[in-house]
Amino acid sequence: MGAPPDPGQMGPYRLLSLIGAGGFGAVHIALDPKGHTVAVKVLHPHVAADATALARLAREVETMRRVRGANVSEVLDAELSGERPYIVTRYVQGRALNTVVNEEGPVAGEDLVRLARGLAAALAAIHGAGVVHRDLKPANVILADGEPVVIDFGIAHALDSVSVTMSGAVLGTPGYLAPEVIKDGEAGEAADVFSFAATLAFAATGRPPYGVGPATAIAYRVVHDEPDLDGVPEWLEPILRECLAHDPAARPTAVQLCARLGAVVPPPAPVPSRSPGGTAVGEIPPVRPEDGVHGLATQALGQDRRPAERGGRLSPEEARARHVAKIRTRWVIGSGLVVGLTAAAAQEHLSEVSLLVLAVYSVAVLVDAGFALFSRNGRQRGRLAVDLGSVAGTVALWFVLNAVFSTFTLVLALGTVLAVLLVVVMAS
Repeated sequence: MGAPPDPGQMGPYRLLSLIGAGGFGAVHIALDPKGHTVAVKVLHPHVAADATALARLAREVETMRRVRGANVSEVLDAELSGERPYIVTRYVQGRALNTVVNEEGPVAGEDLVRLARGLAAALAAIHGAGVVHRDLKPANVILADGEPVVIDFGIAHALDSVSVTMSGAVLGTPGYLAPEVIKDGEAGEAADVFSFAATLAFAATGRPPYGVGPATAIAYRVVHDEPDLDGVPEWLEPILRECLAHDPAARPTAVQLCARLGAVVPPPAPVPSRSPGGTAVGEIPPVRPEDGVHGLATQALGQDRRPAERGGRLSPEEARARHVAKIRTRWVIGSGLVVGLTAAAAQEHLSEVSLLVLAVYSVAVLVDAGFALFSRNGRQRGRLAVDLGSVAGTVALWFVLNAVFSTFTLVLALGTVLAVLLVVVMAS
């Protein structure tokens, strides 16, 4: 009988922490085999038990993997045939749009222009690959350094089956579902455009365009009433009203939205400073018509910005580097404690072995410290203090333990430490 599966391991991916859950599954931060940070969505058991839904999702995933763009969280991998199906996507560090609006208020000015352009570019990339999002809403938009990234595209559309619906999964969010989806269940690209506009209306005003209340009441307003766009800026209001038309054929496409939003000039910032080239610092230049969707996507993501000009949030690479550095520090200090204890226990009867253990550890750590000293990376040079402190602490520990405790006590302590470490390693 084989060992039970590790709940913290999904295939080759090591799950680190739970970051959210929805109707279809739970999302975890994870590390891939190369140590890169990814997001792993583990499907709920009732979804995994639906063979029809999984077959549709498997077909949809192949299409979803063709979606590429800086404003979308690309699908990297999927395993849908096991007992615990999962989907792997690019990890986006940031906060959901609904959280930002609820905590900080409506999005305005240049930030709103950037949000609108980024969402339009994301929809253009998704639709260009033949995928329909089906559940675009503020909770599925992550703001990373102020730039929007759309997540979970295509999953709701693929899992729209009877058994999944009966199990309680939400196949859309009231107030962001298009009228035709509510009435007929048909979700096409035009339905995503409707959700795009409802999401932007919420961002611009801080409230859903069809109000709050019971789901049935909101759905009735979506089908029969006009949206509440009071407070939406003048440059955006006509675009949103057109996108929220009851007739899907009357709504613009994502590509058309990119062109229209690319011509929007953001409101000028108060007393802007000028760069040598004459462009106001922080100003988002309008996209030229010849730039097309690619130009909009590039500007919407601010790809020409230097890393030092980003906000205070860490990028996934920086977060992963800090995580690795923290693990390394713990390993160096922990191994130093074990080496000091081992050398002290061996000193009375195996003095040569005692000195050899100390010497090997010290040389290895000091060599690493030398590499850190001459590294051009400032973060690498930060290892120097840890390495030197570990060597000095290990030697001091060896001297104190050897002078105070008997060999029997030290051997007993060493055995206890090794047993605890073995249990920790097996449980991790």
